[in-house]
Amino acid sequence: MKNFALLAAAFTTVMPAAASASEIFGGVHAHAVKTPLSLEADREDGVDFSAGIRGNGILGTPLQPHLFAQVNTNGGTNFLAAGLSAKFGRSLYVRPGLGLAIHDGSASRFDRRDRLAFGSRILFEPELAVGTRLNDRLSIEASWVHFSHAQLFSGQNPGIDNIGVRANLRL
Repeated sequence: MKNFALLAAAFTTVMPAAASASEIFGGVHAHAVKTPLSLEADREDGVDFSAGIRGNGILGTPLQPHLFAQVNTNGGTNFLAAGLSAKFGRSLYVRPGLGLAIHDGSASRFDRRDRLAFGSRILFEPELAVGTRLNDRLSIEASWVHFSHAQLFSGQNPGIDNIGVRANLRL
C-alpha cells in the first residue's frame, strides 16, 4: 500500500486539481471478472471500492475530466486513473470514458501464480457506464472498467475487468 500512496502522489501532480469538480462518485466493483478482454482473471479476486471526482464539461462539450482510485479489499491490485468521460442522455444515460491508470500490482513481464503480471506500470482505462438520474443531484450507474495496455508496452498483457455500481452526487 506504501507504493500505491507514492504512485498516487506522483500521479495527482500530473493532473491539475479537478478544475472545478461538478460531481463526486463512489462505487463497489467485483474485481477481476472473467470476460473476453481479460485473460487471467482467476489470479486475483475480491471487491473493489472506488471514489472519484468529475470536472465540468470542457469548452462546452460533454467531455468531463475524471480522477478516481479503486482499492481492492483482498490484497489484489489497486488503481489510480485519470481521463475523460462523456454523458449522453438525461434521465437514462450512457457514459463512455477513456483514461490512463497506474497501479501497485506487478509490472513484471513474466507470469506469476499469485498476481496478475500486467507488463507495465501504466495502463489504459476504458470504461462504460449505463445509469439513471434519481433526482437533480443523485444518479446511479452500472459500470465496467477495464485496465490493460493493449500489448503496446510489452507482450505481457492479461488485462483486468471490474464490474459494479457507482453512485454520483452532483455538487
